[in-house]
Amino acid sequence: MDQLDLNPRIITAVRRAKLKSAKELLRFSGPDLQRVTGLSGPDVRHLLRAASLSLRGSSVLTALHLHQQKDRFPAQHQRLSLGCPVLDGLLRGGLPLDGITELAGPGSAGKTQLALQLCLAVQFPRQHGGLQAGAVYICTEGAFPTRRLQQLIGQHWRLRADVARDEVGKIRFSSQIFVEHAADVDALLECVTRKVPVLLSRGMARLVVIDSVAAPFRCEFDAQASVPRARRLQALGAALRRLSHAFQSPVLCINQVTDTVEEQDTAPGLQGFGDTRASPALGTAWANQLLLRLMADRRRGEEAVLGGPARTLRVLFSPHLPPSSCAYTIHSEGVRGTPGTEPH
Repeated sequence: MDQLDLNPRIITAVRRAKLKSAKELLRFSGPDLQRVTGLSGPDVRHLLRAASLSLRGSSVLTALHLHQQKDRFPAQHQRLSLGCPVLDGLLRGGLPLDGITELAGPGSAGKTQLALQLCLAVQFPRQHGGLQAGAVYICTEGAFPTRRLQQLIGQHWRLRADVARDEVGKIRFSSQIFVEHAADVDALLECVTRKVPVLLSRGMARLVVIDSVAAPFRCEFDAQASVPRARRLQALGAALRRLSHAFQSPVLCINQVTDTVEEQDTAPGLQGFGDTRASPALGTAWANQLLLRLMADRRRGEEAVLGGPARTLRVLFSPHLPPSSCAYTIHSEGVRGTPGTEPH
């Protein structure tokens, strides 16, 4: 109370009413403060104004100030690196920590490869783009790709040229990836709401991967059940966003693509890649849950003969990134972006 710019008479009245802080003052309305303190109307208005100014601070920050003062607000600017400078350049540092990122694409485009790579990248120290914690990998179709993971671990030092080989060798990658299988929507929701929060709250994991989000919903809901499916999608999205925000943990959802009218997104900027009609599955109800949507594309057959990159990663929509793309290739050590193909 002594820090407020007030007449000593007003401060004495406030103390007599046993109010000890500006926060306590602002819980009262003007008439209530008059009754409790015995002060006049003008005195109470001056008191509330002084309390508000003390809590607000001396200046108002704009969004531009927040962006420019990265040192003061590190959490808002931190990203999870993908372990490749080209891919990180496309995403301006990597995956945001607060929000759901979707990675959609056709089969064999490399979606699971990128997800596994992120499960390794998250375990690196912060100075190397990681979060120094493990990952939760939720499988909804098929078995977890253990053999490919072991190959990535054995060769990962070749991808991470920015980290000393002996330092990479000290990380126990396998013991910090927690695998769960969810065969239906109920099991997926239970896993997200009950099991995953335990790992995140204990600091054992800081990345959540769902591979894939579309599989259980496509099995349980047909085209006529759009309303109940939308409600369940919203429940899943809300649970994932709460987890991401509470623990500052990025969430990556792998999604399938569809060329059926019922599942296609109709909003501008949500369509698929190239000249095809394919777009991410689950429609607008799911798209509205996302912060960032990425599309992995792979040229096939006659398209590959025409030239151009075999695989392309595109930013379809994001609040902080323009629509852009870069080419990438898949190797035994991981996924590498092709230099010179990212936007400048």
